[in-house]
Amino acid sequence: VQLVESGGGLVQPGGSLRLSCVASGIIFSVENMGWYRQVPGKERELLAMMDIGGGTNYTDSAKGRFTASRDNAKNTAYLQMNSLKPEDSATYYCNADIRHYAYSLHSYTHWGRGTLVTVSS
Repeated sequence: VQLVESGGGLVQPGGSLRLSCVASGIIFSVENMGWYRQVPGKERELLAMMDIGGGTNYTDSAKGRFTASRDNAKNTAYLQMNSLKPEDSATYYCNADIRHYAYSLHSYTHWGRGTLVTVSS
């Protein structure tokens, strides 16, 4: 299974970006999907967690400016980021809890390699 994030880049303060995360490989179902970010020297920070029904919980860092969503048919998660600030600069990661087969008793957590977001004028 691979998770691949995309959509990062350089954006000016106040701008917007939409990140995507696509899961591919042997997948029966994708359960929870989450968005995180990490700055060098700091711990990875949770931003939003979505369940398979689309219910979403946000941490304080994401509330109000970030919107997470998913398309289960495409095994894809999105993170819409608005009103970006320089302190939002980080590498953004997604993870997903994946059941690989219909008979699987457990799901396994997979991570992408991240996409870099730089907010600067």
